[in-house]
Amino acid sequence: MIKNYLRIAWRYILRNKVNSVINITGLAIGLVCIVLLYFYIQDELSYDRFLANADYIYQVDLDANMSGEEFRTSNTPPSVGKALLNSFPEIESFTRIFHPHDIVVRSEVNGRESFFTERKVLGVDSNFLEIFDYKILKGNAEAALLQPNDIVITESIAKKYFGTENPMGKVMKLDNDRKPFVVRAVLQDIPSQSTLDFDILRPIASFPVVKRFTWSWVWLQVETYVKLRDHVARNEVSIRQLEAKFPDMVQKQAASAFERIGQPLDQLKKKGGKWDFKLKPLTAVHLFSAGIGGRHTTLGDIKYVQIFTFIAVFIIIIACVNFVNLSTAQSGKRAREVGIRKVLGSQKNQLIRQFLIEALVYSMVAAFIALILIVILLQPFNNISGKKISFHFLYSGYFWLGFATLTMVTGLIAGLYPAFYLTSFKPVAVLKGKLSRSSIGNLFLRNGLVIFQFTVSIAMIICTIITFQQLQYIRNRNLGLNKDNLLVIANTRRLGEGEETFRQEILKQKGIINASISTSIPTKDNFGDTYVPEPTESDKPVAKEIGLSSFIVDNDFLSTYKMEMLSGRNFSKQFSDSASVILNETAAKQIGWKEAIGKDIEYPGNNQQLFKVIGVIRDFNVSSLHELVGPFALFHKDSKTYDVGSSNITVGFDAGITPADVKELETLWKSYVPNTPFDYSYLDIDFETLYEADKRLGTVFSIFTFISVFVGCLGLFGLATYTAERRTKEIGIRKVLGASVQGLVALVSKDFIRLVFIAVLIACPIAGYFMNTWLQDFAYRISIDVWVFVLAALLALIIAFLTISSQAIRAALTNPVKSIHTE
Repeated sequence: MIKNYLRIAWRYILRNKVNSVINITGLAIGLVCIVLLYFYIQDELSYDRFLANADYIYQVDLDANMSGEEFRTSNTPPSVGKALLNSFPEIESFTRIFHPHDIVVRSEVNGRESFFTERKVLGVDSNFLEIFDYKILKGNAEAALLQPNDIVITESIAKKYFGTENPMGKVMKLDNDRKPFVVRAVLQDIPSQSTLDFDILRPIASFPVVKRFTWSWVWLQVETYVKLRDHVARNEVSIRQLEAKFPDMVQKQAASAFERIGQPLDQLKKKGGKWDFKLKPLTAVHLFSAGIGGRHTTLGDIKYVQIFTFIAVFIIIIACVNFVNLSTAQSGKRAREVGIRKVLGSQKNQLIRQFLIEALVYSMVAAFIALILIVILLQPFNNISGKKISFHFLYSGYFWLGFATLTMVTGLIAGLYPAFYLTSFKPVAVLKGKLSRSSIGNLFLRNGLVIFQFTVSIAMIICTIITFQQLQYIRNRNLGLNKDNLLVIANTRRLGEGEETFRQEILKQKGIINASISTSIPTKDNFGDTYVPEPTESDKPVAKEIGLSSFIVDNDFLSTYKMEMLSGRNFSKQFSDSASVILNETAAKQIGWKEAIGKDIEYPGNNQQLFKVIGVIRDFNVSSLHELVGPFALFHKDSKTYDVGSSNITVGFDAGITPADVKELETLWKSYVPNTPFDYSYLDIDFETLYEADKRLGTVFSIFTFISVFVGCLGLFGLATYTAERRTKEIGIRKVLGASVQGLVALVSKDFIRLVFIAVLIACPIAGYFMNTWLQDFAYRISIDVWVFVLAALLALIIAFLTISSQAIRAALTNPVKSIHTE
């Protein structure tokens, strides 16, 4: 019986080629989309799941409010881990991570020295590999990081520096001091689904700066992870109860540290401040860290996972809707078949099985095509999504089981309603021709499904337009600084005392108009701390303290970045500016002085050091436009206010930067430090990288918008074809009576255009709501204009009309004599 069902289904597919191509194409595209997006979603949800202890490891976050600024960050003081371990038996162990700046690594193999800049370096506690059980190829976790000069590297780094030689026990020298480190373990390359991304591990004990600040509870330069005991880790209530005990621990352990910096913890709390710690599961860090500061470089966002899930589901539903629409539209042709079968003794359940098997055959053919497309499109999909999904899924039994289930479910969803609908006809009424075409076609359902398809498609068109509008706004918005024709040479501290001389030599190069030394640059990390402004006797209240982010810069920083001075003066060699500071306008406003120039701010973190305000500059963006411009300060390099261990030189060109310009700078660099890599970047590209996730979202939206519109139009094309065929005789009679081609096209098209217009009315408020929510993630954003909805509506109507009119024109141009003889 099954064999007979399959034969009948295959014959029907071959006999109805247009409908078959539309159904199979739609279902194949839907399956491709849902599988590829499933790969993306699975990859996002699987971060850190490969670690055996993943369910027991929690990241410690700081939830704080200081100087009126509320923030949450994964950056913690060095002392918090030990304090938590000693205070709470629920915590089994802790480990810390320190992110140093880029380092130069040198090694020697067969008498030949090789050196490279390495950016993925972490300083960690000796128990790091016991808690984070990354796979070890050589060595062991317990002994790998015991001594300050031990080092652990990944398999790729071992091949990079030592080739085929055994790296165990080999010496690697780090930075200019060429301090020797001994390789004690080799790890398998870190999986792409790891929140922590590194190539080299050093003992945190090898960084004196961390030891120097072990007393501090406000030096937020390490990340702390705790491993909870089994009875706590899997119990949300127990974790919340544990967190509730943290404030008392902070009060006891941190009070002296806050006194030392001149900001008693009691006073901080009285002024509405807080200094609390929270626990976040390691498995939630990747997707649930939006709005939380930190140094992770692999973070995603649960919102994008949700968006892609909806897109995948909607596209497969649109494909299934096409099948339902075309099946019910063709029901007039199949009603007589059903009637005859029933008269000849076929049972309703037999007919239902026949139509379901027919739908499953469609789905299986589509699945075969989809598999071929998935293999072809996987690498382009990786390029778009930034993933590294391999073809290993082809060897997974779970994949094939899941894909087979998806194919079956898709076929059943697509065929279930048509099967029950087509078998509901009464044979006597059908054979006597007493069923009206409208009732047979189930017009109401079909129209509703068309509206649903185009509602989704139009909403996605609107979302795509708004996404690209926002991205364009980001590119063109005035940042308060110049980012064009600027090249940044990184890690110039390696020049030592020759840094200023090197800068002077740069200025002698052709086409270079500026060069400035600074501790950091826009788009990179900045130093932040709390300062106390000078009080005044005026009636206007002045902030008692303010949190300031800052760079340490030279006299040429403002001119290189073309920043606008609102009042006061720039740093100058005509003055001694070691005790001077320049504020941005936000800092000056938040402090509340009537006139900022000449006022002092005190830095408690450096023995109450005083700085006089000599200038106020227009606000400038140092990070992405997702964040508001905050209070910012520029200190002079002679102040030696703080030491962040890094330095950069920004080089300004009078025109575009050519490869020859870069080569000249590299040659000059090599003349100063021949065995140190020349690392540089372009500032405009650095800014672009801040919006990689947003650009990826825009690209994905545009691709899947096209797919959803295409699949929807496939269904509309099929319905238009059916409608034109059904009304062939009517069109012929109207043409004989003098109807024009334009009038006939309008006659066939108007019903469909009306449905698309209804879809526009539904889609606009839905898309507007969701895009307004998305835009809230940007501190600086566009307003959604009415023309966006009008444009999307026009696009949808034009696309629908072109799809329909191709069949309408064909019917209108048919010889009316042939048309009248069709029935």
